[in-house]
Amino acid sequence: MAGFFERLRQGMARTRGELGDRLRQLFGGRQWSDDLYDEIEEILYEADLGGAVTEIILAELRDRVRQARPKTTDQVGTILFDILRSRLEDPADPYVLPAERPQVWVMVGVNGTGKTTTAGKFAKQFHDRGYHVILGAADTFRAAATEQLQLWGKRAGVEVIHQSPGADPAAVAFDTVRAAVARHEDLAVIDTAGRLHNKANLMQELAKIGRVVGREVPGAPHQVWLVLDATTGQNGLAQARVFQEAINITGIVLTKLDGTAKGGIAWAIQHQLGVPIRFVGVGEGVDDLMPFNPDQYVRAILGTWGEASSDMV
Repeated sequence: MAGFFERLRQGMARTRGELGDRLRQLFGGRQWSDDLYDEIEEILYEADLGGAVTEIILAELRDRVRQARPKTTDQVGTILFDILRSRLEDPADPYVLPAERPQVWVMVGVNGTGKTTTAGKFAKQFHDRGYHVILGAADTFRAAATEQLQLWGKRAGVEVIHQSPGADPAAVAFDTVRAAVARHEDLAVIDTAGRLHNKANLMQELAKIGRVVGREVPGAPHQVWLVLDATTGQNGLAQARVFQEAINITGIVLTKLDGTAKGGIAWAIQHQLGVPIRFVGVGEGVDDLMPFNPDQYVRAILGTWGEASSDMV
């Protein structure tokens, strides 16, 4: 089976073509010229970094080029690698749970982002690492979501707490956390609905879930994962802000990177939301959901410039 970096690299092929390969073609080992800034700006923007982030990166690139006075475009490419890398936050190891148990995680995001699938993958990955995990199907408005989570529960070998369709989502969250405490589970992962067409109800529902689990377990929810579909690009940021108004988002899961050339959205997320990306999804398999590693993410896009960064000015 392919290793972590190779799976990431394969999954990022479209973004690498849109961003890394285009930069490499532009530079082509030639002598550096300030005339190339406009084309660099276009490439960054079209990879979905967004206007604000692109301007910030270009300003820093211009400043560092003035200081270092590189002679070749490859040297500038390595400077650009370092800048892009520095703008992504280093996450802690997400597979090491804090001592307080159970840890309570709440999954949020619009329907279709891979939210329920991600909850199931979390259960499988943490169960396989020796943790005791329980799932809560609090997306009671979509019968398919409960059925999907139950399938993941069977696959992971963990119990799924659920109620009948249309039940109060907070009641399911309550039952899930109560069961986690009673059975000495390490981790409770609660899936929620993603109905953005009714913003007021969504916000009330998520706030209620937060209050309910917090009463049962001090400090809960310990993590609130916002699952974003990378293929939606900048539109996903608008969705994210709605959820930020409703509940305190602690980390981003960026899914479906294998289906887009817009992997530059990672920089826009970091800049505009101020929330770290903690996991990325590059395929359907359980192991295709992986912890976010900024070094490997940038290297999967830009390639050998990342390999050479330590030797650069």
